[in-house]
Amino acid sequence: MANKRNYKSNVFAMLLEDQGRALELYNAVNNSNYDDPTLVEINTIEGGFELSIQNDASFIFDNVLSIYEHQSTYCPNMPLRSLVYFATLVQEKYMNRDIFSRRLVSLPTPKFIVFYNGTEPQPEYSEMKLSDCFINKDDEKSMLELLCKVYNINAGKNKKLLERCRWLADYMVFVDKVREYHKGRTEAELEEDISKAIDYCIENNYLKGFFTSRRSEVLEVTKVDYTFERRMKLNYEEGREDGLREGETSGKLKGKAETIRELIKNEKWSAEKAMKSVGIPESEYDTYLKML
Repeated sequence: MANKRNYKSNVFAMLLEDQGRALELYNAVNNSNYDDPTLVEINTIEGGFELSIQNDASFIFDNVLSIYEHQSTYCPNMPLRSLVYFATLVQEKYMNRDIFSRRLVSLPTPKFIVFYNGTEPQPEYSEMKLSDCFINKDDEKSMLELLCKVYNINAGKNKKLLERCRWLADYMVFVDKVREYHKGRTEAELEEDISKAIDYCIENNYLKGFFTSRRSEVLEVTKVDYTFERRMKLNYEEGREDGLREGETSGKLKGKAETIRELIKNEKWSAEKAMKSVGIPESEYDTYLKML
């Protein structure tokens, strides 16, 4: 439970609450030119969500269910998270229909898109598949698949996409400014740094109306996101160090066990004598006996 929290929103999701912005991003992703945002149906899911399964935003337009995720920390489980979100959304919106009848239940075509803006280097474009997490992999195609298209929207990446969606480019200005102002500073100074980034965007006309009208919300959710991401990063680093230590310990154990096996085989020694010669304490004999 340490890596979960109720998900209120984030700046990306707040921006996509607007039908016009949703349509602009849809056009940029699909290389289309639709111009009536009133036809966009913004989806919401009732109740709190844990970040581990929360997609940022989704909407229906032109019979397409666009499920868009903003990702600032690389996560290989995006297809699985998207699957859970899609299933939850379908259950809330369409399960009131009779799925046991002879009539086919029609669903909008889902498309899963991830916009990555983390600091860890990632390619300009990549794809994630649900089948990547399946334990059994064979030559036959799985009966279940889900594809996530991942666009890196950091500086210098996917320029055409950002040119076609001005607000997404402006959003990245805000993200970059928070990073710039907060670099090398403490968590206690985070609120001040976010506030400076908001001021910069307002003064330079980057989503000026949005940041002016929703300043307090942006400040709150960005603080929560930064704190959460920092904890996730620390947990990852601690887990990696623990894994390295465990791996080193396991390697030593296996090395000693192999030496003991060789002594038993070549010198015809008893296991006890071999373990004693390698310097194994009697209290650890049972551990090594299980490895022989």
